[in-house]
Parts: sequence; C-alpha cells; structure tokens
Amino acid sequence: MQLIKLATVATVFVTSMAMAHDGVANEAVKARMEVMKSIGGATGTLGKMVQGKTDFDADAAAAAATAMAEAAAKIPMVFEANEMDPESEAAPAIWTNWDDFVAKGMALEKGAMALDTGSLEALQASFGGAAGTCKACHSDYRISK
Repeated sequence: MQLIKLATVATVFVTSMAMAHDGVANEAVKARMEVMKSIGGATGTLGKMVQGKTDFDADAAAAAATAMAEAAAKIPMVFEANEMDPESEAAPAIWTNWDDFVAKGMALEKGAMALDTGSLEALQASFGGAAGTCKACHSDYRISK
C-alpha cells in the first residue's frame, strides 16, 4: 500500500512540474527546474509501471532509472546558486542546510542506481527506496504551490 502511495505521489508531481515552468525568467532557476522535471518524468514512468497503469518494459524502466540517477547527480551543481523566481518551489532552507540538501540529492542518485529494473516484481520491490528519497527531500526543501 505504501508503495502505491509513493508511486501516486510521483505521478502527481510529474504533472505539477510540467505547469511550473511557465513564466520563469531566471536562467539558474530554469536549469534546476529542468533537472527536477527530468527526475519527475523518470519517476513518473517508473511509478506508472509499479502501479500497473502502464505495462512493464524493462528497457524503458532501465532508461528511466538511468535518467533519474544522471539528473540527481546534477542537483548540487544546479542548486548551487541561491537564486529565486516567483515560480520556484525551492525553499530557502536549501541554502541554509546545504550539506543535508546535497546528501539527500545524493541519496536519490544512489536510490536510482539501486533500482532493479529486471522485472516488474523487482522494480516494485526496489522502487519505494528511491521514491522515498524524493519525499524526504521535498518534505524539507520544497515549497508547495
């Protein structure tokens, strides 16, 4: 049940990210939003498979896990500049708790690399760990709009 809940949250996040880029003028903010959009898209792809909303596809799952890990590795670089935009969902706590924020980003990268995309059952068993890292970071460092 918890896994389905995490997958549902991931799917909703992907939808909200698509709308968030409208009207963003700051290039640094756009860059980090693009990284987060990539993570959200990959998470959404995997979450839909986990939930049974789309058929399991090992190649697509592996590509999504790779995209998630590669984007997560960029988190420290794209968030380094403490710049804001009215459309940004980045909480100021990111820059006051930088080491924790970076650690959570790196936990996402490790979680994505640990995803087992060999079968639906393996993906379902490993997805909760990666999705949980998203939730942990968003709880502390994302402003809901």
